[in-house]
Amino acid sequence: MILSPGDAREITDRLLARSKADACIVKLEGNDGANLRFARGNATTNGAISKLSARVESHFGKRAGAAEASGRDAEALADAVARSEEIARLAPENPELMPPLGPQAYEAGAGYDAATAAVRTDRLAAEAKPAIAAAQDRNVDTAGYATAQQSFTAVATSAGLFAHEPRTAAEFTMTARNRAGTWSGWAGVGETRFGRLDMMRIGARAIDKGAHDAAPVALDPGKYTVILEPSAVGDLVGWMLWYMGARFADEGRSFFARKGGGNRIGEKLFADAVTIVSEPADVVAPEPTFDDEGLPRRRTVWVEAGVLKNLEYPRFWAQKTGHAAIPRPRGFVMAGGSASVDDMVRDTKRGVLVTRFWYIRMLDPQKLVLTGLTRDGNFLIEDGRIVGPANNFRFNESPVAVLANVLALGPSERTRGGENEDSLAAAPTLLVKDFTFSSRSDAI
Repeated sequence: MILSPGDAREITDRLLARSKADACIVKLEGNDGANLRFARGNATTNGAISKLSARVESHFGKRAGAAEASGRDAEALADAVARSEEIARLAPENPELMPPLGPQAYEAGAGYDAATAAVRTDRLAAEAKPAIAAAQDRNVDTAGYATAQQSFTAVATSAGLFAHEPRTAAEFTMTARNRAGTWSGWAGVGETRFGRLDMMRIGARAIDKGAHDAAPVALDPGKYTVILEPSAVGDLVGWMLWYMGARFADEGRSFFARKGGGNRIGEKLFADAVTIVSEPADVVAPEPTFDDEGLPRRRTVWVEAGVLKNLEYPRFWAQKTGHAAIPRPRGFVMAGGSASVDDMVRDTKRGVLVTRFWYIRMLDPQKLVLTGLTRDGNFLIEDGRIVGPANNFRFNESPVAVLANVLALGPSERTRGGENEDSLAAAPTLLVKDFTFSSRSDAI
């Protein structure tokens, strides 16, 4: 369910007026969306989703409690206020609890598109049909998902804040598998604007990767030169940004901690070509204009020409250290280069092209080492050409090391990761040296 700023404010004002707490925060979230699933040449399910939720947080001194309700039912919403207050009275004191924000100024965002908000299931089916037909022509089985949705977030506080932002999103993913079931390929893109989704192009990429009958080449674990496609890059950078908290660094609990105290802002940690930015007004990957507390997001340079420029500063830690508060990013754009995948292949004596990762988990937060698996499209490169499919691997690697070992970058493009599905990411294909594959994986 989508609420206009006026309708959202009517609800938040009503709930704030009922509050008996010292301070109160109300957050509303809603969305309307259409989706289509398909497999083996046919649509399998389609649907429409409409949701609305309210979260009420009450403060009594340094005690806080929260409760949620769904929909617009006045009694249920009033009950959420009462329950949040009951929980707050019973909660232990939190010495780091920050008071609600007052009125804020926000940058204009680029995250909403009226044409995307109007897309329904019939449009999804029509756009996906040519890609599904192309898979049948190539004698591969496919499965996939298409969606378009609009959403909104509103935050209001007893200190006078009211913020409202509408957003849209669209996505198309396809997995292609040969009829023998011995090999698969994948492609997928998430966008803010449905009109930018080229489903035929995305489908063709998945089909080209999956239409191989030869048995995968058996490769041993070890360090390889790799070509990481944007989905894989997006996941690694997304994980790194998630752990770029100033407090963890200042307290010596992360890779970004400086020996002897403090953090590593200002140090050159990455290759010269690495620049990572988040910005609400970015036309390619616009992150939301405010965070869960209503704190404004502004253009933030996280890495510039290989130098660490910023870390996330939550409000409490910002106040404690005398630093401006910087919210956790919800999206990013990694600057690209001019190298094509063909260029990267030609420059590789022996290596592996990786389509995407999945099941990524943290191994060592202080060293920022991740583990995960490759999936749906590994290919062996020898003497400057792609030889054919290669077995999948488990990897143990740090995104910091990956970004320090970049040899070439392709153009940056919107992508969809296998892990960071909710993040808005634009990333390039990377040619990287010394990537660590720790063991083989039998899965295709």
